[in-house]
Amino acid sequence: MAVTWNSESSARRNGVIAIALPKGRLLSPVMTLFEGMGITCLRAFADSRRLICEDTDRQLQFLTLKPADIPTYVEYGAADMGIVGKDQLLEQCRDVYEPLDLRFGACRLVVAEPAELQKQDDPHSWSHLRLATKYPHLTEAYFSRKGIQAEIIKLNGSLELAPLVGLAERIVDLVETGQTLKENGLVEVEEIAKATARLIVNRASLKTKYHRVQALIEQMRKQVDAQAERARA
Repeated sequence: MAVTWNSESSARRNGVIAIALPKGRLLSPVMTLFEGMGITCLRAFADSRRLICEDTDRQLQFLTLKPADIPTYVEYGAADMGIVGKDQLLEQCRDVYEPLDLRFGACRLVVAEPAELQKQDDPHSWSHLRLATKYPHLTEAYFSRKGIQAEIIKLNGSLELAPLVGLAERIVDLVETGQTLKENGLVEVEEIAKATARLIVNRASLKTKYHRVQALIEQMRKQVDAQAERARA
């Protein structure tokens, strides 16, 4: 079901803090974070097809979005805050405030190639590459700094297939354990960046809703620190 954002009924007019949450792998630790803060409406919300839920007592509104869309929603003020991977922030360079590393969802952006190619490959000899990736700007910037000409093919999914069918020699993709690469006969050859989940804030909201936004940031900071302390125990 389509959801429209109407200025007359927006979270801004009602004094509600709208928070954009990522669908996919980050949603479970995000729910755990908010549950630690006493916000319990998200579990049932995540299991439904709804795109918006509200905690009316706390005047909070939650939106679930594709991770790549969250920086846009926050920059333009459709959401006051959002949680998204650092990889998306590096790729998009949106004008948002990034106050907190949430320290979960750790992954790495890497260059990978077929294991057979890796046996005879020397990254130091690279001069021209053809790569498939969801991260064209990060990829181009990385290889430009190294003085390597990169022909980049933008894909939205199933990157591991590209080298197997000859679309590209190599891929640049996000990995957690590397198991998917291994299952498709690929090996990591270079790391471009590390990423974890980050809290981002709309710059106007930081001014107009300063006290409420800061209070939420501090609540999240305390919860992240508490989770880290439990993990060390």
